Amino acid sequence: MTDVYKKLAVHLDNTPSGFPETKSGVELRILKQLFTKKEAKLALSLVLMLEPAGKIAKRAGMDPGEIEPVLIEMGKKGLIIHVNRNEENTFMLLHFVVGIWEYQVNRLTRELIKDFNEYVPHLIKSQYKNKTRQLRVIPVAKAVNTQLNIMDYEQVENIIRSQSKILVAPCICRKEHKIMDKGCDKPSETCLVFGGGAYIYESRGIGRTITKKEALDIIKQGVKQGLVPQPSNAKKPLNICLCCGCCCQILKNIKEFPAPAKIVSSNFQAGVDPDECTGCQACEEICPMDAVKVDKEKIIASVNLDRCIGCGLCVTACQFDAVSLKDKKETEKTEPPANLVETYMNIAKEKGLF
Repeated sequence: MTDVYKKLAVHLDNTPSGFPETKSGVELRILKQLFTKKEAKLALSLVLMLEPAGKIAKRAGMDPGEIEPVLIEMGKKGLIIHVNRNEENTFMLLHFVVGIWEYQVNRLTRELIKDFNEYVPHLIKSQYKNKTRQLRVIPVAKAVNTQLNIMDYEQVENIIRSQSKILVAPCICRKEHKIMDKGCDKPSETCLVFGGGAYIYESRGIGRTITKKEALDIIKQGVKQGLVPQPSNAKKPLNICLCCGCCCQILKNIKEFPAPAKIVSSNFQAGVDPDECTGCQACEEICPMDAVKVDKEKIIASVNLDRCIGCGLCVTACQFDAVSLKDKKETEKTEPPANLVETYMNIAKEKGLF
């Protein structure tokens, strides 16, 4: 009989974000650390839709009264989604990333982190085969100029001001690096979660609710520290991550691609005015993708557009107004899905899941 963890791995791989198989089987080692056998077996009967225990029990061939406490505990552990609707408990399968992994921020161990670091390059390569991404990059506010054709959903401040509930959670990437005695000294409380997602985080004791002003201050301080805003890929995002190039698993791994600009959802790119550039290298030092280089002989910076992800950090670092963001060509621009449901539906179609 096929091992329950192998079945769960296949089940998770059939979600839009995927959970690809590896030769080493590291993905199975991760699941064994997160799920008991009973939890893994029960997760096989969950789908990407909130359902009451009775419906799940019928699919699993089990007693609702027996599985509901287990499902509630799995929700507390961040293995599935648990939402109480009108006095009724409902449960839903989670993607591995973004999803199960991010909810483990308070349950990390060195062994789990070691296995995840081995696995994440395989996961990222698998995800970036799809046209639709889970996350996108939006420019920092200081880099936005009046010449840009920029929409509200591409402005981090507008996204924050439109929210009714905001929670800030620890960055799991920086936390895992610190546990492994690596990482950086960038701020740790930088993951902003909105709306329903904020309520779920709050119910699990992860993070704290903050005001819009506090969220805007976190963004401002994050930009000063050279962090890249990455919201979920939707016009109404569920979260915004503030990511550093040294710890962020996404930025670290896409940096290894020869042309990060071709796989990142971003509508902007940097450009240098040669008449204003002094060759100070500030833009080169802050770029998370090594997209900006200074020619030491000509004493001028240039941008490799295949590597530029349009975050605008180079603009904030330049004291001479020599660097600015520009719109990509219309043929290269992408419009994000309306919401996260549409995002995952698009990914599922691209993967041939239906």
